Amino acid sequence: MNNYILCSYNSCKHHNHRDAMHLIINWQNFTPDSSLVGGMLIGLASALLVVFRGKIAGISGILGGLIDSDSNANSHRLWRALFLFGIVGSSFVYEFFSPLPQSNISASFGTLIVAGLLVGFGTRMGSGCTSGHGICGLSRLSFRSLIATISFMFSGFVVCYLFMHVLRMS
Repeated sequence: MNNYILCSYNSCKHHNHRDAMHLIINWQNFTPDSSLVGGMLIGLASALLVVFRGKIAGISGILGGLIDSDSNANSHRLWRALFLFGIVGSSFVYEFFSPLPQSNISASFGTLIVAGLLVGFGTRMGSGCTSGHGICGLSRLSFRSLIATISFMFSGFVVCYLFMHVLRMS
């Protein structure tokens, strides 16, 4: 299969236009089957956590509850630690079956720290993260989660637009 280039503006260097951004679709790495299976596994894990523990699979809440000094019950900490271990450990299990995709992080260590702190602040301010609101909250038809997810997405679009088109940073 070939790679296709889609132009995002009316002007495009590839088609004798100027000043365009391109979206390149690499069809060899397009994996709808594994993406579907992964999504179904996330849904299954979220449903099992609600059914058996009565808890929402919001990662920031799970991590926050694990490090919260007010909760001392070992069973309370155990399921949280096991859940987070499963998230991290799953990549090692995946690697037995298929090589992990290459990652390229071009930000500095300081930028990553600041970004992580901002995300942490935002999840506290928004009473949850994208996994809690976007996956679990929307599946429960929570209006609050709908508003939170729309806010997350809208903010991401605005920041992406500013960095890519106004500040010309990519």
